[in-house]
Amino acid sequence: MRVLLALATLAVATVAPAQDAARDFAAATDIPRAVAALGATMKPGQGFAMQTLVSGGGSVVALEYWKAEGRPAVHPDDNEYATVVAGSGTLLSGGRLVDPHVVNPGLTDGARIEGGTTRALRPGDVLLIPAGVPHGFGVGANGLVLLGTKITPRRPAAPAR
Repeated sequence: MRVLLALATLAVATVAPAQDAARDFAAATDIPRAVAALGATMKPGQGFAMQTLVSGGGSVVALEYWKAEGRPAVHPDDNEYATVVAGSGTLLSGGRLVDPHVVNPGLTDGARIEGGTTRALRPGDVLLIPAGVPHGFGVGANGLVLLGTKITPRRPAAPAR
């Protein structure tokens, strides 16, 4: 039930004009199959995989499958909402990103986070990471699978001159 509610919430958050049915809707029954399929595509030693489920209007809803801890990151312009759909782990958020490295305009990663708050994660948990906040995930023995949405906040229009 939590997954269905979270999926509905995420789908509403990314409503865009209907373009392609495969891109603007994912049924709750699609999620377990997509998780299994994504996990099956991962090669031995591969720590992370991602698959877009829904996209439109500048937002993306994707599965993030973690089998190993990755580098902590910051998304300077995107709020990140996620629901844990499988596995377990931890979220470390806040604090300061040490040795930041700009990977692309939407992603800066680093060596570690100093400070911050650690929270345990399990299926059904929902989290929000505001734009610009450092974060990283610890991964439990059976991995960690998130259904995540990145949303770029609308910026006020510049005043007319």
